[in-house]
Amino acid sequence: MSFDRRSRLWIALMLTIVLSAAAAMAQNTDERRLVDLTNEARAQAGLKPVVWDANLAAAAHAHAVLMAEQGQISHRYSGEADLPERAASAGAHFSVIAENIAGGTSPEQIHGAWMVSRLHHDNLMNVNIDHIGVALIAARGTLYAVVDFTKSVQSLTSAQVEATVGKIITDKGLTLLSDASGARQYCALDDGASGAGLGLKARSLMRWQSADISKLPPQLDRLLAGGQFKQAAVGACEPKGSGTVAGGPIFSGYRVAVLLY
Repeated sequence: MSFDRRSRLWIALMLTIVLSAAAAMAQNTDERRLVDLTNEARAQAGLKPVVWDANLAAAAHAHAVLMAEQGQISHRYSGEADLPERAASAGAHFSVIAENIAGGTSPEQIHGAWMVSRLHHDNLMNVNIDHIGVALIAARGTLYAVVDFTKSVQSLTSAQVEATVGKIITDKGLTLLSDASGARQYCALDDGASGAGLGLKARSLMRWQSADISKLPPQLDRLLAGGQFKQAAVGACEPKGSGTVAGGPIFSGYRVAVLLY
């Protein structure tokens, strides 16, 4: 291979890389434009702006790819997870989630269409949302758009969940036991399982799921207020089931067990 030929191949390769990067930058610019249009509309209505969420954007991108491949607009395709599950699988934590989708010609045209559609408008202007993820993919002369909106909740580890709930319980006068293994085992059981086979000595056992662990379930609050319990163990585990839990989609929630002694 001659030097000139190697040089031409190298130049061609670099040109391809530059053009690909430029295309990616253009797409990102369109996505940012859609975010800006959303926040401009919210500002005009006196609402707080929404903040970019990379995890939501990843979930939106995966769905936009499917729309572009299918050549049609749909919130869910055969074999695809529903919106809460795919957003949570991408790493988002939330108590409220909504999605706008469209096929259009530009960010301005898509945003304008959403603003005159009641359902899409209500998603854009929802006072409860605070995060956004956007994906725009061009295919066959159409710009396929997916925008996911959420009210974000803090993403906590199991240890952080146990510490948060434990602090609430100790503030009510109980002593928190250091051994949480029994509570974690009880937490991991399916709903309806009694835990009788675990050999737990607790006088009362409770588990629940919620996207908000800043407060205890009312039933547990009433038990603690009675004064008959002096000690507690707290365990956290992965959420179970599908659908929704108190405070939001189950996939973004936390599963907690409390044993009272």
